[in-house]
Amino acid sequence: MTSLKNLLAPSVIALFATIMGVASPASAEDVLMRDVALVDVETGQVRAKTDILVRGERIAAIGASGSVPSGGTRVVAGRGRFVIPGLSEMHAHVPPPAEQRALGEDYLRLYVANGVTTIRGMLGAAWHLQLREDIAQGRVLGPRFFAGAPSLNGNSAPDPATAQRLVREYQAAGFDFLKLHPGLKRDVFDAIVATAREVGIAFAGHVSEDVGIEHALAARQSTVDHLDGYLDALADAECRKSRGSGFFGIGRVDCMDEQRIAPLVRLTKEAGTWNVATQSLLDKFAEPPASEEALRARPEMKYMAPQTAANWFNARRNFAGGQPPTPAQVARFLELRRKLLRDLDAAGAPLLVGADSPQIFNVPGYASHDELGSLVRAGIAPRVALHAATVNAARLFGKEKEFGTLAPERTADLVLLEANPLEDIANTRRIAGVMLRGRWFDRSQLDAMLAEVAERAAKR
Repeated sequence: MTSLKNLLAPSVIALFATIMGVASPASAEDVLMRDVALVDVETGQVRAKTDILVRGERIAAIGASGSVPSGGTRVVAGRGRFVIPGLSEMHAHVPPPAEQRALGEDYLRLYVANGVTTIRGMLGAAWHLQLREDIAQGRVLGPRFFAGAPSLNGNSAPDPATAQRLVREYQAAGFDFLKLHPGLKRDVFDAIVATAREVGIAFAGHVSEDVGIEHALAARQSTVDHLDGYLDALADAECRKSRGSGFFGIGRVDCMDEQRIAPLVRLTKEAGTWNVATQSLLDKFAEPPASEEALRARPEMKYMAPQTAANWFNARRNFAGGQPPTPAQVARFLELRRKLLRDLDAAGAPLLVGADSPQIFNVPGYASHDELGSLVRAGIAPRVALHAATVNAARLFGKEKEFGTLAPERTADLVLLEANPLEDIANTRRIAGVMLRGRWFDRSQLDAMLAEVAERAAKR
């Protein structure tokens, strides 16, 4: 079997990057953001007339407007604008094949242009470790990258011995966490859990049907993504035996009892497990665009290859199967998911923001804003949604002193907005500029970046 060390082939990756013309980002410059309204995502308060001084990659000082000297730094006018910490996308996908690196780097630019300064890669490959290093060292423009390992699923990990070996390999290679996919048998899952605890690596992602959400929570799975397993647990045993789950439980929606939500919420809170709902993905699956033409007409679709719209509709048809859900089943499915989200939030079980782009109907970066909107429509307050997209991501990785809030000594990841996102979460889309590790991109630079991505996408 080819080793991970050989799969990495850093010299080959470096050569590929050179051939593709990957440019090194310019160094960060000192910047003074003058007279902005600072949105405190922890308290929900807005601090008006504030100056933020950035030196290098760090926030150097925050003070009342006019109290922080510019000292020859670049000044960004902030009056009438609002600043938030950089957003996080906790269910992102960078293409696994190394030969798709150029495509992956365009996805990274889409995240940056949308104010997403941290991502968690949820389908790993060996070359992602080199990409993570290239981003950290400034050789590639992209968000802070937490790299998940290659998928552990019913095919890649068919037995406990294989699972144990892979967990040790992935931890030794330096992946940030293990990615779980469907099809795992319970004894295999238990072997993953025991070995992960032994070597000190988190495990996150899907909940296999043989495992079940209760067992995953008892094992203290780091994150559950898509609310996987929760809705299945609302159905009785006979229903689970006689009906297939469908897309995240929609096949069993007619026999779900919402009274079973409360015990699951309590178990989640006790386990300390985080949920990445990818609610926008499910909203779009349940209520898709009217047609391929309508999808192609969306402004963000110009950043995807021309065949993408057709591919997404085909994928949805395959997921839905021969008997797609009725409108009543769709409505009930979404209602139960939204209630579950509200109850998790009310109980203090933490949420994270992740859209699962570029899965069906989700364009990287743009979909993160869709996810914020889906959470708010589910009944989550805008402040809580912003908190989930910033502070909570840092806490997940134990990096609260590094990013997620705006304070001296934090990494200078921030987004300048034209309007207050606490009043309308859609205002996170009204981006005047993005700062990534101290490097400032104004609106014209972001637009130029996007134009280049669109030009390359049209040729794919």
